[in-house]
Amino acid sequence: MSQPDLSTPRARNLALALLAMTQFVVVIDASIVNVALPSIGRALDFSQNDLSWVVNSYTLTFGGFLLLGGRLADYLGRRRVFMIGMALFALASLAGGLAQNETWLITARAFQGLGAAIASPAALSIITTTFSEGQERNKALGIWGAVAGAGGAAGVLLGGVLTEWAGWEWVLFVNVPIGALIVWQAPKRLTESTAEDESDRTLDLPGAITVSAGTALLVYAMVDAINVGWGSAQTVWRLAGAGALLVAFVVVELRTRKPLIPFSIFRKRTLRGANVVGVLIGMSLFSMFFLITLYLQQVLGDSALEAGVSYLPLAIAIILAAGAASALVTRLGFKNVLIVGMVLVAIALAWFSQIDPTGSYAVDVLGPSIIAGVGLGFSFVPVTIAAVTGSEAHEAGLASGLINTSQQVGGALGLAILASIANASTKDAFQAGASAPTALTHGFSDAFTVGACFAVAGAVLAALLISSRDSAEHAEAARNGELEPVAA
Repeated sequence: MSQPDLSTPRARNLALALLAMTQFVVVIDASIVNVALPSIGRALDFSQNDLSWVVNSYTLTFGGFLLLGGRLADYLGRRRVFMIGMALFALASLAGGLAQNETWLITARAFQGLGAAIASPAALSIITTTFSEGQERNKALGIWGAVAGAGGAAGVLLGGVLTEWAGWEWVLFVNVPIGALIVWQAPKRLTESTAEDESDRTLDLPGAITVSAGTALLVYAMVDAINVGWGSAQTVWRLAGAGALLVAFVVVELRTRKPLIPFSIFRKRTLRGANVVGVLIGMSLFSMFFLITLYLQQVLGDSALEAGVSYLPLAIAIILAAGAASALVTRLGFKNVLIVGMVLVAIALAWFSQIDPTGSYAVDVLGPSIIAGVGLGFSFVPVTIAAVTGSEAHEAGLASGLINTSQQVGGALGLAILASIANASTKDAFQAGASAPTALTHGFSDAFTVGACFAVAGAVLAALLISSRDSAEHAEAARNGELEPVAA
């Protein structure tokens, strides 16, 4: 394959725009269908229990196959795998928009998640191999973080607009021309790179199967625990099965000459710490979008479109904060910015816990939304920089897949826990004679309080687990324009 010339800033910026566009559509697809679910249920005659799988099937395959997607990018070529993932994503989106029944749509959404899991870590690893470590990469990851962070809020807004004005099918059809554009432009804008020599490029298939199946089953157990209960036999057996598969994966990796995940990468203290904090970022923030949407629609009585528009200040705050975070990382180091970000997230969620059943958007949602947006930008960007700092070129896809997986698994776990807490608190309030708005608000409030505790834990663990020396050396190298990786 021909290699485009990326020696000029303009060429690298165009490459970054293409990659950021990819991350945007991948992230929004986890949330864009939420406000369309009632319309989908009516059109395809979904049962209430099965309707949640329009979201869960995407989350399941996305979270389950990220590690495999990242490693495939290293082995088979990052641009090639990126294009395959986006082509699959676009075709699955087309199939989903044409769906005639619930099985068809859920299957299409699962293949969408698989395409996203292949494309997303490949895109992030292309950024780490295209932009030099230091200030240039920090700026690129700041843009990546802004787009990824704003995608969740933009998904709700775009989903409301498309459902209201075009029909639910268009929350899926909108991906098709974007995916086609990305696949068409990729050979013109992105360089190809691999981790291995052509003569020694093998894939650890047993490792790939066990880690993908184990992660997917873990995500499945967590997202379905809301429906069947955390103490149910189904949940216990699924978690046990996921644990057994992941233990089998560790055994396979220790015995394989060319493992899918060389465990030597976990010797890097900063990478380990960043992934632990990444789980807590997902646990505290991903469910926030879910809970706010329910509060706006079920308690305040907003329409899907009104709820979507309500996310605009949050999305703008994320974009501005992520841009500022990339500059602050260069000045202060990723560790300090990450701690501040997690503290802001904790403050925002604690404020959200004070919502009132007779409240209003201006009083109960706007202020904490802006703080949450700043906190998300200040968290997502430095944790991504920390996770890939010091990684060797042949580990770029692996490091990218790990941090993506940490956040997705954290998001699934956090949503399962907080939704269960909200449901239990709401049920208790109903039994105590509370009105529907009061009972729902009580449940949401308790869930936000626990989410704030997750964010506090993230701030504490960022302070304890991430190397201050790595953070300071990275900042100094970025300020001085040094391009050498920082050893972790």
